[in-house]
Amino acid sequence: MSDSTTVADWIDAASTRVVRAQTVTLDGVLVGKHLSPKKFLSGAESGWGFADIALAVDLGNVTQLGFDFGDWRGEMRDVILRPDLGTMAPDSSLPGLASVLCDLVDQTGAPLPVCSRSALKRVVGQLTQLGYTGKAAVEIEATVFEESIDQARAQGFKDLHPLGGAHGAIYLLSRSRDFTTLLDAMAVRMDEAGIPWEGWADESAHGQIEVNLPPTDILTAADLYVRTKQLMREVAYEHGRTITFMARWSPDQFGQGAHINLSLQRDGENVFFDPASPRRPSETMRHFIGGVLRTLPAASSFQYPTVNSYRRIAEFDGPPTTATWGVDNKSTAVRAVCGTPKLTRVEYRVPSADVNIYLSMASFLAGGLVGLRERVDPGPECTVMAWGLPEGAPRLPATLSQAIAELAADSELTQVLGPELVSYWIGTRRWEWLQFHTTGGDPEAGVSDWELERYFEHI
Repeated sequence: MSDSTTVADWIDAASTRVVRAQTVTLDGVLVGKHLSPKKFLSGAESGWGFADIALAVDLGNVTQLGFDFGDWRGEMRDVILRPDLGTMAPDSSLPGLASVLCDLVDQTGAPLPVCSRSALKRVVGQLTQLGYTGKAAVEIEATVFEESIDQARAQGFKDLHPLGGAHGAIYLLSRSRDFTTLLDAMAVRMDEAGIPWEGWADESAHGQIEVNLPPTDILTAADLYVRTKQLMREVAYEHGRTITFMARWSPDQFGQGAHINLSLQRDGENVFFDPASPRRPSETMRHFIGGVLRTLPAASSFQYPTVNSYRRIAEFDGPPTTATWGVDNKSTAVRAVCGTPKLTRVEYRVPSADVNIYLSMASFLAGGLVGLRERVDPGPECTVMAWGLPEGAPRLPATLSQAIAELAADSELTQVLGPELVSYWIGTRRWEWLQFHTTGGDPEAGVSDWELERYFEHI
């Protein structure tokens, strides 16, 4: 919606009959309400009541217990779903549907400490105070299957057939027509929704795809990731197919990531680019990377948020296993891409596809902020393959419990992200670990039935 268009005029011009007001839970799951135009207009500035229980239940719809819910919570009181009208867009999945992304605020209008979109805004604001703006893009990986969602549910999300066949390797153009037909339908829907895209490709695992969105401002990049995931689900279901964004849905297939590409600008110039040495990172980029690496163990639970996330981390499988960096080295956690002012960026290769993208980006940027403020040296770059390094190499946490312990012992990320958010997040991750170990999860399984039931469809 343009700044010059009033909300009422926009709704009328788009023949809108229902507005989906949506936000994400801490698990990154899209939730919200469908509102009539009249109801939407009545709260377009102030927002609408939203039960805080949506932030207190886990992915199994069980109330999380054993940790402090914070002052923002009452006894089942409402918080407020307040729309960001700049994100309002038509949604062609249904005639007359529009959607808008919302922030969660308390009853005084103050941002909720545990609202992940607001958390990203806060970190971006701290970057702005240092004089930087940012451009970001997230790579979206998913796997599509021949079966409908109803059939997949009936089979417990097991024994599914990857769309496009179960043979071949990355970038194949010989996939069967059903594969390209589905991806083309997704591209058409993105065009209709006003979501820009650069391309899509067949990825490493059977039925796996990667969708690339162009760089934009940091918050918009996160918003587009959320909107695109929802769109991809809807199109897959409409075409009688199934899609998952699980970090690893099968022990026999490669996992799925959500790499973040970021550049920082000051006065319109890319500060990661060094004109005196175009193929090397600038001093600013080095400091940013240094902070990211120093805080990476503490940030890991935001990048690997579920028990299943850690199934993806294996030597030589693609995801990083060490807290390392390198110039154009895709085996490291942080890849410095250098060349021209337009090309130069940092690629954060850690996040799995099941992240809450707002928290993933916020913790990544928070580490960079630490590096910029304290001029952190990243240490020597890794010039060899960063997988299979000998003992002593800086390893990333290998389990959710290890990642939680790293965050609980941290002070630097907590200061940037806010103690209330970090404390609550730790509580939810400990709860997730406890549920896995007490309600049917199997640590020895390649991927357990518990994980498929909990994560396959909704994460």
